[in-house]
Amino acid sequence: MSIQHTASAPQHATGFSRALVLSYGSLIYLAFLVTFLYLIGFVGDFWVPLTIDSGGAAASTGSAIVINVCLLGLFAVQHTIMARHGFKKWWTRFVPEPVERSTFVLFTLAVLITMVLLWRPMPSVVWQLESGLVRGILWTSFALGWGTVLLATCLIDHFDLFGLKQVVVFARGHEYPPPNFEERSLYRFVRHPLLLGFMIAFWSAPTMTQGHLLFAVVTTAYMLAAIQIEERGLIAVHGESYEDYRRRVPMLLPLPRRR
Repeated sequence: MSIQHTASAPQHATGFSRALVLSYGSLIYLAFLVTFLYLIGFVGDFWVPLTIDSGGAAASTGSAIVINVCLLGLFAVQHTIMARHGFKKWWTRFVPEPVERSTFVLFTLAVLITMVLLWRPMPSVVWQLESGLVRGILWTSFALGWGTVLLATCLIDHFDLFGLKQVVVFARGHEYPPPNFEERSLYRFVRHPLLLGFMIAFWSAPTMTQGHLLFAVVTTAYMLAAIQIEERGLIAVHGESYEDYRRRVPMLLPLPRRR
C-alpha cells in the first residue's frame, strides 16, 4: 500500500538551490536513521543512555503519567495533522514542495527527540518473565517487529516516505513521480504491516514496567485511531480499488476472512 504525497511539478532552479535542497533532505534522512536506531534502544531499554525505563528525571507516578501521555499526545497531534492532505495543500504555499516531506520528517523527529529527552521512567515492574526460552522468544519478536517496520517502509518506497527521493528528483531536474497503489508482499496479508510491526515491537517485553506498559497502550490506541483516519484518505484518493482491498485483506491480523 502506498502513501500519497504532494506531487511537485518540474521546477527551474539554480545549481546552488538544487544542492541546498539535496543537502537539506539528505541531512534529515540521516537524522531519521540515527533517531530510528535510538528508538529501538529506547523502547528495548538497552544501548542508549535515555530509555523508556531509565535515565530520565525522577517524578511521582501521577506526574510521570501526565507528562508521558502529553508527550505521546504531542506526537499524535503533530503526526495526524501534518500527514493530512488538506494540511499539505495549505502549507506547501509556504514550504517548497520538493522539501515538504523532508520538513514533515524533521518536525516528527523534533517531537520524538523531545519525547526521549523529557520522558519520565516508571520502572515499577508489572510482569517479569524468568524463562530463558520465553524471554528469547519475546526478544526475537521484538527484533522481528522492528524488521517488519523497516520492510514495510521499503514496500511503500522507503526513500519517498522519508523525503529523500523528492529532493534527489528535484536536484536532478526531473518531475517527481508520486507513489502508486501497490498490493504486494506483506500488504497481501494485512493492510497495515508497518503499524503491526510497531505494535509487535512495543509489546514484546520480557520485563514490562509501568512506563513501558503506558507507552504500549497509548501508542496502540493511537495507531488504531490513525488507521481509521488514514483509510478515509486512501479511499478518497484510490476510490473503489481501496474499498475492494479493505474487503479482501484484514487490517492487522493475517486471518482468513469469511466469504
